Amino acid sequence: MRNTTPRNVRRHLLLVTHHYTPERNAPQRRWDALAPRLIAAGVDVSVLAPPPHYPDGDLAESLPEYAPGRISRGVHGERIVRTRYRRHTASLRSRSIDQAVSAWSSIRLGLRLFRHPSMRPDIVVGTVPGIPSMFAAWVLARGLRARFVVEMRDAWPDLIEPAGLLEPRRTVRGRIVRTVRATVHRTVSRLQGRADAVVTTTETFAEVLRSRGVEQVAVVRNGTSFTPVRPEDANESGGDQPSDRPLHHRPLRAAYAGTIGRAQDLATVVRAAARLRDRGVDVDVRVVGTGTDVERLRTLAAALDAPVSISGPVTRAEVRKLYAWADTLLISLRDWPPLEWTVPSKLYEVMAAARPATACVAGEAASLVAENGAGAVVMPGDVDGLMSLWSTWVAEGAPPEVSSAAAHWVAENADDDVLGSRYVDLVDHILAPARHDDGDKASATCPACLPSSRPPEHQVPPHQAAAPHGARR
Repeated sequence: MRNTTPRNVRRHLLLVTHHYTPERNAPQRRWDALAPRLIAAGVDVSVLAPPPHYPDGDLAESLPEYAPGRISRGVHGERIVRTRYRRHTASLRSRSIDQAVSAWSSIRLGLRLFRHPSMRPDIVVGTVPGIPSMFAAWVLARGLRARFVVEMRDAWPDLIEPAGLLEPRRTVRGRIVRTVRATVHRTVSRLQGRADAVVTTTETFAEVLRSRGVEQVAVVRNGTSFTPVRPEDANESGGDQPSDRPLHHRPLRAAYAGTIGRAQDLATVVRAAARLRDRGVDVDVRVVGTGTDVERLRTLAAALDAPVSISGPVTRAEVRKLYAWADTLLISLRDWPPLEWTVPSKLYEVMAAARPATACVAGEAASLVAENGAGAVVMPGDVDGLMSLWSTWVAEGAPPEVSSAAAHWVAENADDDVLGSRYVDLVDHILAPARHDDGDKASATCPACLPSSRPPEHQVPPHQAAAPHGARR
C-alpha cells in the first residue's frame, strides 16, 4: 500500500482511550503494538487515558505519574496524559460512570494541553470500548481542528441489545431506558458516519458499516507477535513421554487465556467438562485471565464439580508454557448475532501458536479457523457439540494436527508489523493535502479503507468427527 505523505512531514496522533499500559488487556495490547510502529514512521503519538484500574476498578498502584493531568513518557516514547477516573464495581452503571468521568476529563485536559499550535494534533482517534471515549475524541477533534477517527474494536452499538445493556422494563424507567438506548445507538451511528475514517478489526463489521452508508472504513485487525510453540516448550512444561496417542494415557488438556466476561460464555465449557467427567471422559481444563464473570464461573465450576481450574492472569512466558501443556486452546464467544462480526484477538495468538483450537464461535472467526485448518469449530453455546468433539479426540488419542496455513495466514494478515504499516498508511492518506481541503472528509478511494482480503463466506464444513464442527448460520 503506497504512502501519500512524505515521511519528513510532522504528523501528530492523539489517542483517546479508556485502557492503556500498564494494564494488560486486548485494547492496551493493540496500542502497545501500534504506538512504536507509528513513532518509528515519524508519527508523534500522544495518549489521553486514565491510570490503570482495570478490571477491579481500583488504582493498580499509586504513582506520581498517574495523577490527573500529569504528563509522562511511555516505554515507546509516546506522550501519556493521565485523566481522572472513578472507582467502579462490576456493575454496568458503575463502569459507565467511570468511563464518562474519564471522557469528560479527557476533553478538559485535551483542550487545555493540546490547543497550542506546537502541540495540536493532526488526528484524534477515539477507541471503543468505552463508548464515551468516542464522544470525547469527536469533541477534541472539533475543538482542535483535527481529523477524527473512530476505532471500533467491537460491533458497537449493535451489541447493546443482545448484551442486555440498558435493558428496558415495562415501567416509566423502562421507557426512559429504551429512549436512552435508541439515542446511544443513533448517536454512535452518526459519529461513525461523520468520521474521517472508521477503523474496524474485521472485514465483516466493515461491510456492515459500509452497507449503512459509512464510506471511510479501514480494516486494521488486532495483531500478535506470538510464534509457534516449540517442542522444547512442551518438554519444559509437560514432562510427558512422546506419544502419537497421548490421550489414551492421560486427560485431554484444554486451556483458555484471556478475558473472562459474559461475551466469552465460558460457562458452556464448564458444563461440557462436568458432563464429560460424569460420563467417564477424562478432561482437564485450565482458565486464566480476568473479567466480570470470574466469580460466577468459579461458583458454577464448584457447583458442578467440574474439572476446571480458574486463576488470574499470567505473564507471556507462562502463557507459552500453558499453551505447550495444552492439547487444545479454547476460543469462545456467546451466541449473539453481532459477535459474528468480530474476531477475538486471542484467536490470532492461538493460530500463530500452531496449537489445535477448539473454537466455540460463529461468523468470521469460525471461517478463519475452518478455512485455515486451525482446529475445530463448535456452535456457540452448544454443550453437546463440545462434548462430542472432545469425546472423539479422546477416543482417537489426540486432536488433529494443525495446518501450517493457520500460522501463515496470521503472518500475512495479523502480524504486528503488517498492521502497524497499515495504520501508518491510513494516517498518511487522511492527512494527504492533495486529496482534500481542510475540513473535508478523506477521499472515498482511500487505499487503506479498501478490504485487505476477500470477505469470508462464513460457512464451515458440517459436523464431522475430527474435522471442524458446523457453525451456526
